[in-house]
Amino acid sequence: MKKIMKKLHLYLMILIFPVIASGQTDTMEKQTNEGNHLSDSIAPIIPISKQSLLRDIDVIFNSRMAYNSYFTDGNHDISHFNVDQLRFEIKGKIHDKVYFRFRNRYTREPVPGNLDNISRAVDLAFLRIDLSKRTNISFGKLCADWGGYEFDFNPIDILTYNDVIEYADNFLVGAGVSHTLENGNHSFSFQVLNSRTKTYEEQYGASAPPDINPSEFPLAAVANWRGKFFGGKFETTYSYSFFNEAQGAHMNYIALGNKFTANKLVVYYDFQYRDEGLDRLGIVSSIISSQYPYAAQKVVYLENWVRAEYLVTPKINLLLTVMNSNHSWKDNPDPNANNKLSTSWGLIPTVQYMPFKDLNLKFYLAYTARKYNYTSYAESAFGVKDYTTGLLAVGFIAPLLVL
Repeated sequence: MKKIMKKLHLYLMILIFPVIASGQTDTMEKQTNEGNHLSDSIAPIIPISKQSLLRDIDVIFNSRMAYNSYFTDGNHDISHFNVDQLRFEIKGKIHDKVYFRFRNRYTREPVPGNLDNISRAVDLAFLRIDLSKRTNISFGKLCADWGGYEFDFNPIDILTYNDVIEYADNFLVGAGVSHTLENGNHSFSFQVLNSRTKTYEEQYGASAPPDINPSEFPLAAVANWRGKFFGGKFETTYSYSFFNEAQGAHMNYIALGNKFTANKLVVYYDFQYRDEGLDRLGIVSSIISSQYPYAAQKVVYLENWVRAEYLVTPKINLLLTVMNSNHSWKDNPDPNANNKLSTSWGLIPTVQYMPFKDLNLKFYLAYTARKYNYTSYAESAFGVKDYTTGLLAVGFIAPLLVL
């Protein structure tokens, strides 16, 4: 037994000695090279010279997760847990006058657009350079500066989008300039962007009308005005956009957002109008697809969106969203047809519970009711039928600031 113990002791010494010797050698070298300060031998993971940058950097996980129950025409389809939103975001200053922002969506397939060469899962990837305290320019993948508060909200706070925002390309590569007036109540921006993320051929494929050719300059111009009135009780975000979709096919887009604040009550109202020379959203094209194989031309989308929030207590917030969208086809070859093909409606009552004062974490219970009505002409000509959908959700919303 003693012989066995001696052998074990010898083996342990053989294994441990090189480690001890190596540690002593490293320590002696550092003491010799760094003036005998043993504490200096422990290097931080992030160099001290870089740590000051972290004061101006935010790392956020924009999250919304829920247990969802889905219904069609009043019948239950399926219930399951779902990650509705998960967007990783990092933003901040890297220089006194240079700001960056990056946001990636993990709930969208990361397929690069063959026009802009960046994944559609990337919402934002841009640099902003401050030319002065009130003027800046931005380059990269930007959020199109459309008016309206529905699109202005953090995506995790919108349970269901109205049709235009739901089907549009909202994040596009380009450049922009923004200026705020001295009183801070009004700001103006102008952007030049790609009109889409894909080439014309990939976007429309076999549905491209034979009499339309792709444009050599698939660009968009977006102008926005934001204003504050009556001490901030009434605010606006209005925009006009012009999109060059193809040769002879353009889009004019007007979005008017209004915000009213009165103590614990906040009301938002958006009006949106899109006149598309070629059906970019694709809603009208899907309605007429049984009889017309190409993307529709000269379509109009007109929308209204209202959201009211009332803070009952510091921990309980009541919300109600009402929205509708109208879809028309001005280029219908049938001379006796009504331009309007369909209308969609939405109603979203929501209760939010916020248990923490110092953390933006909200638990919610909501029901999204949607109704899709087709005109009698659309039903007879294209075989479409009215239907309803429902979504009952219980979950949480949180922009988790981890740094």
